[in-house]
Amino acid sequence: MTTETPTASRRRASFHSLTVAEVRRLTEDAIEVTFTVPAELAGQYDYLPGQYVALRTTLPDESGEPHEVRRSYSICAEPRSFEDGSSEIRVAIKKDLGGIFSTWANAELQAGDTLDVMSPQGAFISKHGKDGSTVQHNVMNSMNHPEQLAGEAGSFVAIAAGSGITPVIAIARTLLAANPDTRFDLIYANKAAMDVMFLEELADLKDKYPSRLALHHVLSREQRIAPLMTGRIDAEKLQALLSSAIHSEDVDEWFLCGPFELVQLCRDTLAERGVKPENVRFELFTTGRPDRPEGHAGRPVVEDESQDTYKITFKLDGLQGDVTSPTHARESILNAALRVRPDVPFACAGGVCGTCRAKVVSGTVTMDENYALEQDELDKGYVLTCQAHPTSESVTLDFDV
Repeated sequence: MTTETPTASRRRASFHSLTVAEVRRLTEDAIEVTFTVPAELAGQYDYLPGQYVALRTTLPDESGEPHEVRRSYSICAEPRSFEDGSSEIRVAIKKDLGGIFSTWANAELQAGDTLDVMSPQGAFISKHGKDGSTVQHNVMNSMNHPEQLAGEAGSFVAIAAGSGITPVIAIARTLLAANPDTRFDLIYANKAAMDVMFLEELADLKDKYPSRLALHHVLSREQRIAPLMTGRIDAEKLQALLSSAIHSEDVDEWFLCGPFELVQLCRDTLAERGVKPENVRFELFTTGRPDRPEGHAGRPVVEDESQDTYKITFKLDGLQGDVTSPTHARESILNAALRVRPDVPFACAGGVCGTCRAKVVSGTVTMDENYALEQDELDKGYVLTCQAHPTSESVTLDFDV
């Protein structure tokens, strides 16, 4: 049941069908995919370096039956537009072992294909500046001339692993172009040189900013001249890197992107060294359960009139939705909402991306995991609906604020 309610909403996640303009091979197991954004949709795809998009398509499951698959990928290039008003979105897709979407994309995706692409989302962006805003917020006014941006100078450090370089390279390009006194250090971990994504682009960026960009390639399975740059980044090596390659007391902002174990190690280590949490941005690889909720309609839940239920009310695009959820099912609010509104926004369903964020208006909930919301968002009542479960008889949420 839905009833119309007027609301002034922020731009929320929505899908549009975009055409693949180019598929470029980055490594044996990774590709860069460029989507053309027509002029009439350009405003829907404005973004800040560091943000991501979700891709959606239909692929056969293990039984051969078609089912919807969604995966999130960071945008790997700074914003740019063309004279005709069109623009583009570039993402990098690395093949994961057993990854249905990434395996298909690396083997089958080609120029001319179309995919559903969600409008850009995410908070993995720089917040450096006198007023707490990032120089990146000026990017959209000078998309083709980032060197003309008037950003505040700063010192930035990124620690990335594998495909974690994808958002970081866009952030680095933008911040370095924004101010001639900005410095950027990148510690980039991979198994071997052949696995390094955007190797040539990073070398070109180093040539462009030789004195302001420092690249520290760490290879876990390949010997390098410097012992410090060889081997897996563990607690001991990270301390050594921070002590010899980086002066942590001089850094204005940190960017961490990679698997959970590495990101958590970096966060803990930086905290021990006195780095303030508000100066650390982090993004995880999607480590949740993309099979939950199932497809785009939510996993089936059997309701029995004799059983207790939670009443869930939510607002989405100015429409109110109502659904009941059996207390014994312990389904997420997202799953329940999808059973009556298939257009409820989500991407990873694992507490990582933040696409399904909503604000609790009344009632109480509990969350299983949270790797996307910052403390100020939690304080304001925002939750990740893919991880949230009602703890009161009724709960009301708003996706539009």
